[in-house]
Amino acid sequence: MEQQATQSATFYGQYGKRIFDIIVALVLLIVMLPFVFVVLLVLLLTTGRPVFFTQTRTGFQGQHFMIWKLRTMEMRTVSLDMPIMSADGIPDDYFFKTASDARVTKIGAVLRKLSIDEIPQLINVLKGEMSIVGPRPEVPTITNAYNVIQAGRLDVKPGLTGLAQVNGRSDISHGQKIKYDLEYVGEQTLWLDIKIVVKTLYVVLARTGAY
Repeated sequence: MEQQATQSATFYGQYGKRIFDIIVALVLLIVMLPFVFVVLLVLLLTTGRPVFFTQTRTGFQGQHFMIWKLRTMEMRTVSLDMPIMSADGIPDDYFFKTASDARVTKIGAVLRKLSIDEIPQLINVLKGEMSIVGPRPEVPTITNAYNVIQAGRLDVKPGLTGLAQVNGRSDISHGQKIKYDLEYVGEQTLWLDIKIVVKTLYVVLARTGAY
Protein backbone atom coordinates (compact mmCIF):
# COMPACT_ATOMS: atom_id res chain seq x y z
CA MET A 1 0.00 0.00 0.00
CA GLU A 2 2.83 2.40 0.89
CA GLN A 3 4.55 1.68 -2.45
CA GLN A 4 1.29 2.33 -4.33
CA ALA A 5 0.83 5.65 -2.51
CA THR A 6 4.40 6.68 -3.37
CA GLN A 7 3.90 5.79 -7.04
CA SER A 8 0.62 7.74 -7.09
CA ALA A 9 2.32 10.78 -5.56
CA THR A 10 5.17 10.57 -8.08
CA PHE A 11 2.81 10.31 -11.07
CA TYR A 12 0.72 13.26 -9.93
CA GLY A 13 3.79 15.34 -9.08
CA GLN A 14 5.32 14.77 -12.51
CA TYR A 15 2.25 14.98 -14.73
CA GLY A 16 -1.00 16.05 -13.06
CA LYS A 17 0.11 18.79 -10.70
CA ARG A 18 0.99 21.28 -13.44
CA ILE A 19 -2.46 20.89 -15.00
CA PHE A 20 -4.06 21.37 -11.57
CA ASP A 21 -1.94 24.52 -11.02
CA ILE A 22 -2.88 26.12 -14.35
CA ILE A 23 -6.61 25.42 -14.01
CA VAL A 24 -6.86 26.68 -10.42
CA ALA A 25 -4.65 29.74 -11.05
CA LEU A 26 -6.64 30.80 -14.13
CA VAL A 27 -9.99 30.38 -12.36
CA LEU A 28 -8.81 32.35 -9.31
CA LEU A 29 -7.37 35.15 -11.46
CA ILE A 30 -10.57 35.52 -13.47
CA VAL A 31 -12.75 35.52 -10.36
CA MET A 32 -10.52 37.87 -8.34
CA LEU A 33 -9.52 40.35 -11.05
CA PRO A 34 -12.21 43.00 -10.28
CA PHE A 35 -11.46 42.70 -6.55
CA VAL A 36 -7.71 43.03 -7.14
CA PHE A 37 -8.22 46.27 -9.11
CA VAL A 38 -10.14 47.73 -6.15
CA VAL A 39 -7.39 46.68 -3.71
CA LEU A 40 -4.72 48.20 -5.97
CA LEU A 41 -6.63 51.49 -6.06
CA VAL A 42 -6.98 51.52 -2.25
CA LEU A 43 -3.25 50.82 -1.85
CA LEU A 44 -2.35 53.57 -4.30
CA LEU A 45 -4.53 56.12 -2.50
CA THR A 46 -3.49 55.16 1.03
CA THR A 47 0.18 54.19 0.79
CA GLY A 48 1.29 55.44 -2.63
CA ARG A 49 3.64 53.72 -5.02
CA PRO A 50 4.84 51.06 -5.49
CA VAL A 51 1.80 48.89 -4.88
CA PHE A 52 3.75 45.70 -5.55
CA PHE A 53 6.61 44.18 -3.59
CA THR A 54 9.12 41.89 -5.30
CA GLN A 55 11.79 39.74 -3.70
CA THR A 56 14.15 36.96 -4.73
CA ARG A 57 13.09 33.59 -3.36
CA THR A 58 14.40 30.04 -3.67
CA GLY A 59 12.32 27.65 -5.72
CA PHE A 60 12.47 24.11 -7.06
CA GLN A 61 15.89 22.50 -6.56
CA GLY A 62 17.42 25.77 -5.38
CA GLN A 63 16.56 27.86 -8.45
CA HIS A 64 15.98 31.55 -7.72
CA PHE A 65 12.94 33.49 -8.95
CA MET A 66 11.23 36.80 -8.28
CA ILE A 67 8.13 36.55 -6.11
CA TRP A 68 5.31 39.09 -6.37
CA LYS A 69 3.18 40.41 -3.53
CA LEU A 70 1.02 43.43 -2.80
CA ARG A 71 3.08 45.82 -0.70
CA THR A 72 2.10 45.68 2.99
CA MET A 73 5.05 47.55 4.54
CA GLU A 74 6.23 51.13 4.63
CA MET A 75 8.83 52.14 2.05
CA ARG A 76 11.96 52.02 4.17
CA THR A 77 14.94 49.75 4.54
CA VAL A 78 13.86 46.26 5.53
CA SER A 79 16.27 44.44 7.83
CA LEU A 80 15.54 40.76 8.20
CA ASP A 81 15.70 39.31 11.69
CA MET A 82 17.86 36.36 10.72
CA PRO A 83 18.25 33.25 12.84
CA ILE A 84 21.58 32.26 14.34
CA MET A 85 23.09 29.98 11.72
CA SER A 86 24.93 26.79 12.55
CA ALA A 87 26.57 23.94 10.70
CA ASP A 88 23.43 21.94 11.42
CA GLY A 89 21.08 24.24 9.52
CA ILE A 90 18.33 26.61 10.69
CA PRO A 91 17.43 26.00 14.37
CA ASP A 92 14.18 24.04 14.72
CA ASP A 93 12.84 26.43 17.37
CA TYR A 94 13.20 29.52 15.18
CA PHE A 95 10.11 31.62 14.30
CA PHE A 96 10.36 33.73 11.13
CA LYS A 97 7.53 36.16 11.92
CA THR A 98 6.09 37.81 14.99
CA ALA A 99 2.62 39.23 15.57
CA SER A 100 3.90 42.82 15.80
CA ASP A 101 5.93 44.61 13.14
CA ALA A 102 5.97 48.41 13.11
CA ARG A 103 6.77 48.44 9.38
CA VAL A 104 3.40 46.92 8.41
CA THR A 105 0.83 49.52 7.32
CA LYS A 106 -2.77 49.48 8.54
CA ILE A 107 -4.11 48.35 5.18
CA GLY A 108 -1.18 45.97 4.92
CA ALA A 109 -2.16 44.27 8.17
CA VAL A 110 -5.63 43.58 6.76
CA LEU A 111 -4.20 42.24 3.50
CA ARG A 112 -1.89 39.92 5.44
CA LYS A 113 -4.60 38.64 7.73
CA LEU A 114 -6.70 37.60 4.73
CA SER A 115 -3.65 36.58 2.63
CA ILE A 116 -4.79 39.03 -0.07
CA ASP A 117 -1.18 40.21 -0.49
CA GLU A 118 -0.31 36.78 -1.90
CA ILE A 119 -2.74 36.97 -4.87
CA PRO A 120 -0.11 38.25 -7.38
CA GLN A 121 1.76 34.96 -6.90
CA LEU A 122 -0.84 33.36 -9.14
CA ILE A 123 1.33 34.85 -11.92
CA ASN A 124 4.29 32.94 -10.48
CA VAL A 125 2.15 29.80 -10.62
CA LEU A 126 1.22 30.34 -14.29
CA LYS A 127 4.89 30.95 -15.12
CA GLY A 128 5.75 27.59 -13.59
CA GLU A 129 7.88 29.04 -10.79
CA MET A 130 5.38 28.06 -8.08
CA SER A 131 2.50 25.66 -7.50
CA ILE A 132 -0.86 26.23 -5.86
CA VAL A 133 0.19 23.81 -3.10
CA GLY A 134 3.72 23.30 -1.80
CA PRO A 135 6.20 24.57 0.81
CA ARG A 136 6.24 28.36 1.05
CA PRO A 137 9.28 29.87 -0.73
CA GLU A 138 12.02 31.28 1.50
CA VAL A 139 14.74 33.85 0.78
CA PRO A 140 18.14 32.51 -0.38
CA THR A 141 19.81 33.64 2.86
CA ILE A 142 17.66 31.10 4.68
CA THR A 143 17.79 28.25 2.16
CA ASN A 144 21.56 28.57 1.74
CA ALA A 145 21.88 27.64 5.42
CA TYR A 146 19.70 24.50 5.20
CA ASN A 147 21.13 21.19 6.27
CA VAL A 148 20.60 18.10 4.09
CA ILE A 149 17.25 17.24 5.69
CA GLN A 150 15.87 20.79 5.51
CA ALA A 151 16.92 21.09 1.86
CA GLY A 152 14.53 18.23 1.07
CA ARG A 153 11.66 20.75 1.01
CA LEU A 154 13.18 22.16 -2.20
CA ASP A 155 12.47 18.90 -4.06
CA VAL A 156 9.07 20.29 -5.12
CA LYS A 157 7.98 23.71 -6.36
CA PRO A 158 7.08 26.20 -3.63
CA GLY A 159 3.38 26.88 -3.19
CA LEU A 160 0.83 29.57 -2.47
CA THR A 161 -0.33 27.40 0.39
CA GLY A 162 0.84 24.16 1.90
CA LEU A 163 0.53 21.57 4.63
CA ALA A 164 2.37 23.81 7.09
CA GLN A 165 0.10 26.77 6.28
CA VAL A 166 -3.06 24.85 7.17
CA ASN A 167 -1.46 23.57 10.37
CA GLY A 168 -0.41 26.77 12.07
CA ARG A 169 0.98 29.21 9.47
CA SER A 170 3.31 31.65 11.26
CA ASP A 171 2.41 30.27 14.70
CA ILE A 172 4.55 27.16 14.27
CA SER A 173 8.34 26.93 14.49
CA HIS A 174 10.74 26.33 11.63
CA GLY A 175 11.23 22.73 12.72
CA GLN A 176 7.49 22.08 12.60
CA LYS A 177 7.24 23.68 9.15
CA ILE A 178 10.05 21.47 7.85
CA LYS A 179 8.25 18.41 9.22
CA TYR A 180 5.01 19.30 7.40
CA ASP A 181 6.85 20.29 4.21
CA LEU A 182 8.79 17.03 4.04
CA GLU A 183 5.58 15.11 4.69
CA TYR A 184 4.02 16.85 1.70
CA VAL A 185 7.05 16.20 -0.52
CA GLY A 186 6.60 12.47 0.06
CA GLU A 187 2.81 12.31 -0.14
CA GLN A 188 1.65 14.85 -2.75
CA THR A 189 -1.51 13.70 -4.49
CA LEU A 190 -4.45 15.41 -6.17
CA TRP A 191 -6.72 14.56 -3.25
CA LEU A 192 -4.23 16.00 -0.73
CA ASP A 193 -3.89 19.21 -2.77
CA ILE A 194 -7.68 19.60 -2.91
CA LYS A 195 -7.95 19.08 0.87
CA ILE A 196 -5.21 21.64 1.52
CA VAL A 197 -6.86 24.23 -0.77
CA VAL A 198 -10.23 23.76 0.94
CA LYS A 199 -8.68 23.92 4.41
CA THR A 200 -6.77 27.05 3.37
CA LEU A 201 -10.07 28.84 2.76
CA TYR A 202 -11.13 28.04 6.31
CA VAL A 203 -7.76 29.10 7.80
CA VAL A 204 -7.79 32.39 5.88
CA LEU A 205 -11.34 33.22 6.97
CA ALA A 206 -10.43 32.32 10.57
CA ARG A 207 -7.47 34.72 10.26
CA THR A 208 -5.20 32.66 12.49
CA GLY A 209 -1.41 32.66 12.32
CA ALA A 210 -1.13 35.35 9.64
CA TYR A 211 1.17 38.32 10.36
